[in-house]
Amino acid sequence: MENTDNKEFGRLFNTIPIISEEHLDIILQTMSPKDSIYILVQAVKHAYNNNVYSIGESEVISKSIRVISKINLDTETPKES
Repeated sequence: MENTDNKEFGRLFNTIPIISEEHLDIILQTMSPKDSIYILVQAVKHAYNNNVYSIGESEVISKSIRVISKINLDTETPKES
């Protein structure tokens, strides 16, 4: 069933808007490495906001996100030789 009035079908992790089931399928079929990192970070933040993790777990996850984000930024920025 097509959503023709541009209302949201739902949100992934309370942040990523989904317009329809077909839109979700497109996200799944065209996901890039950059998209996957963004989605994973949103999923972790969503779980954190819902008190899923202990303080220690949150610290480890936070550091992991910073490391991944830094690696992702480093690979996107051309380095001068």
